[in-house]
Amino acid sequence: MNYLDLLIIFLAKYLGWALGILAVFIFLKNRRLLLESFLSAAVARFGITDLIRYFYNRPRPFEVGDFTPLISHEYGYSFPSGHAAFFFALATAIFLYNRRWGAVFFIGAILISLGRVWAGVHWYSDILGGAIVGILTSILVNFLVRKFQRPGSSV
Repeated sequence: MNYLDLLIIFLAKYLGWALGILAVFIFLKNRRLLLESFLSAAVARFGITDLIRYFYNRPRPFEVGDFTPLISHEYGYSFPSGHAAFFFALATAIFLYNRRWGAVFFIGAILISLGRVWAGVHWYSDILGGAIVGILTSILVNFLVRKFQRPGSSV
């Protein structure tokens, strides 16, 4: 295993944990942003992507190619990428409140997503689908939170 493989493994498997922890520490004082960003990410990943996967089971690259992926992963259900949906939703929610930190999280979401393609567990179109799901989910959650927020409440 070379350094490039180790970098890809880090991006695909561990950078997401670092981003999640960073989000908690940076936005701990802003409960609304923290709750909205993780709610958006959870709905995108565990709601919408799982619903799509229920109706569409796409094989992963390592299933149709003759190679072993750099990270272990179960078979099937490649589209859309749950990781991309989660981290693009997180980045979008943060971006809607703080553009500078949102840009940092978008870069992280892109790096995680590319790492998962390069590791052999997703197709580029899986990432695009997950990114679209994540971004649109986050925009919808933000709209609903703003629409139903009581005047003067911080959460």
